[in-house]
Amino acid sequence: MKIDRHGRAKILTTDEIKLLFNEGFTLNPKRDRTLFAVCLYTACRITECVTLNIQDVFDSKLRVRPELVIRKGNTKGKLATRTIPVIEDLRIRLNEFKPSTTRGYLFPGRHGKGHIQADSAGWILREACKRVGIEGVSTHSFRRTALTKMSDAGVPIRVIQEISGHRTLDELYKYLEVKSEQVRGAIANLSMLTPVEEAQSIYFEQSQPSSPNHR
Repeated sequence: MKIDRHGRAKILTTDEIKLLFNEGFTLNPKRDRTLFAVCLYTACRITECVTLNIQDVFDSKLRVRPELVIRKGNTKGKLATRTIPVIEDLRIRLNEFKPSTTRGYLFPGRHGKGHIQADSAGWILREACKRVGIEGVSTHSFRRTALTKMSDAGVPIRVIQEISGHRTLDELYKYLEVKSEQVRGAIANLSMLTPVEEAQSIYFEQSQPSSPNHR
């Protein structure tokens, strides 16, 4: 768990996500909820989120696009442009935060200059977590949570890589959390390797009372 900015960003539970969005983000609720909803529902990096242009999300009539565009120049390593489908949960947030113009950054900085900085977004999140008593969270938590949830749901790893923008699968694997119950479940599958006849025989022998000669 991440402590004092050291360690791995916490994977958020559904209840923790609800708590953050409902009670944590109170400084600038519409902006902050939309900002981190984008991080959660697109699995993007915080730098990719804060540098989004309005045109990357809304069309010329300020309608939410079917797909959100993360430009190549704003990605880590500037490798490739990614397009992420906008699900209804995110569309609702974006419509609540709809800008009044089609130009500029979606999340403008102070006094409308430039865009909000990643460090500022991190501070907003830390304050929200303090407010609701959640530890170990960083802006990376939303990305890790989204990618892990997709992996847990059985989404093919190559599809997840397309969404995350990782160059290699090794880089992606570092983001995915393996829970102890998943490990136990995986090991439990090995029980089927014991032949049925042998398993029944072992059970029968163990269930029989000991003979006098063996006492």
